[in-house]
Amino acid sequence: MSTLLPHIHGPADLQKLSDEQLQDLTCEIRNELIRVLTSRPAHFASNLGVVELCLALHLTFDFSKDRLIWDTGHQIYPHKLITGRYDRFHTIRTKGGLMGFPHPGESAYDLFMTGHAGCSVSAVSGLKAADDLLGKSDRHAVAVIGDGALPSGIVFEAFNNIGGMAQNVLVVLNDNKMSICPRTGGVAKYLDQCRMTGLYQGGKRRINQLLNCIPVLGEMAHSALEQFRDGLKAFFKDGMLFEELGFRYFGPVDGHDLPKLRRILRDLKSQEGPILLHVFTNKGHGVPQAAEDPVTYHTPPVFAEIGPNGTIVSLKKSGAKAYTDAFSFAIHQAMQDDPKVAVLTAAMCQGNKLEKVREDFPARFFDVGICESHAVAFAAGMAKAGMKPIVNIYSTFLQRGFDQIFQEVCLQNLPVVFTLDRSGLTGPEGPTHHGVFDVPYLRIFPNMTSMAPGDELDVQPMLKLALGHNGPISVRYPKANLERVERPNGFAPVELGKAEVIEWGEDGCFVAFGTLLSNCLAAAKKLADEGIHVGVINARFVKPLDRETLLRAVETLPLVVTVEEGTIEGGFGSAVLEAANAAGLDTRNVVRCGIPDRFVEHGDRAELLADLGLNPDGLADAVRKHRGAAVLE
Repeated sequence: MSTLLPHIHGPADLQKLSDEQLQDLTCEIRNELIRVLTSRPAHFASNLGVVELCLALHLTFDFSKDRLIWDTGHQIYPHKLITGRYDRFHTIRTKGGLMGFPHPGESAYDLFMTGHAGCSVSAVSGLKAADDLLGKSDRHAVAVIGDGALPSGIVFEAFNNIGGMAQNVLVVLNDNKMSICPRTGGVAKYLDQCRMTGLYQGGKRRINQLLNCIPVLGEMAHSALEQFRDGLKAFFKDGMLFEELGFRYFGPVDGHDLPKLRRILRDLKSQEGPILLHVFTNKGHGVPQAAEDPVTYHTPPVFAEIGPNGTIVSLKKSGAKAYTDAFSFAIHQAMQDDPKVAVLTAAMCQGNKLEKVREDFPARFFDVGICESHAVAFAAGMAKAGMKPIVNIYSTFLQRGFDQIFQEVCLQNLPVVFTLDRSGLTGPEGPTHHGVFDVPYLRIFPNMTSMAPGDELDVQPMLKLALGHNGPISVRYPKANLERVERPNGFAPVELGKAEVIEWGEDGCFVAFGTLLSNCLAAAKKLADEGIHVGVINARFVKPLDRETLLRAVETLPLVVTVEEGTIEGGFGSAVLEAANAAGLDTRNVVRCGIPDRFVEHGDRAELLADLGLNPDGLADAVRKHRGAAVLE
């Protein structure tokens, strides 16, 4: 039971605690994290790793006026607990409760809703520039960024600019040797060298003391001394990458040593110019199972049983298969059948369930880290050389590669396959992760083909079609359990640009683009029980659109309801309206159901679908409402 946390109503209350009480507080925070996981999945290992760092920052700075941005904000839980949200913490990641990422609507201590990686350094630099211009130069500016996000291109763009401006900005590099999966790439190797350099702490200080004691006699002696100093810094490698970009490097520091962290942050608070503090932490710190397996415990299943000392005894595991499982299986099968197929992911091997692909085909598996733009251009190069690359990235993260989809893939008309996991509502992850914009941002490009399975049976045929297609092609699928719908007339083969008519109805039809097909069939059944005969079409493609089938529906039926788990602004329904308009058809009988023109908050996916009228009841209501309007006309 927490005894200290209930009395922490804001960071100022931390100042009242003794060192011993602060240590007790770290335990209470970790216990609260464990308690949340007994009721729902949540980000876990990453939050365990930043408890001491979070406390040290809030004890050193006053973020009621100073600036703090947590990069890739899923490690925000300790911060929420000490910024006045303890009493609501049990609601985290539930509909109407606290968000699992920073949220300015919850607290003034959350400046940005940060769910994508790498943008904190740019944002905090902008905050600092504005504060300086507005006469508030006394405000400190701090960005906390993980080593997994560090290789993102925008980070180095920001470093370059901050160094050039010599801004008073502190970047805290939280180095835990992890992204969601183990980090990859040259920057990771560089940071590993930093970990292995045992001469850092004492050696660096002694050398600097020695150099400062050497008298400078004339300009030549000064120049020689500077070259000697630079040579020693290069030899010891400590922070040279950051030093060359204009930052003063400090560290590495043990990120779980709270007193030491506080001392060094107090020292750095008064320093001028760009500073990088390199902090070593352990993802999952304080919970043995999470520390030993931080990949599984990044967002683990619900804890089924907790031991008396807070140890995790067992996890609840679901036997249900998801669309992610089906696509990872199909990708593995394709790589087994064709040596030209390769797969690329952006630090999401576990999220995309590609572990078996990585193990069985290591030479054709590429994890580029959190560098989506690079992944897309990399895939373009592979395709140009004759390979068949699959870019397997979450819908919301592929947005970061928008320009490369345009320039390097579509403009060149290269056969790159995009498999967009987490398309649609991602439930408790919230608006930073909902993949609802990919249909508009992909269908605008010439040469792009875009499709979505209606159910499990569409998955493998669609991937097979994609890998045989001679041009850019995408397939979107949700974070949801697999479903298989009944087809009275049997399964229709997947053909480029062809919809599947499951049933034609005299009173209208649903046209489903994606896996809300099952909800459409359920709604049609409800309506049939009322004597309303509504058909269902599995659209399969938004580009090219099956104009023959869909325009026939618009022209001959009294009501056509398009259904999609994506934004209706520029989405599938818009594509149907565009095609009907071009054909000179009256479109007053076309109703679009999808994600409205607003950011949808977090909550259980089923709850959100119901709120948006995309569950069977909501879809049936849409038909009743608009059918009634059509009759009145």
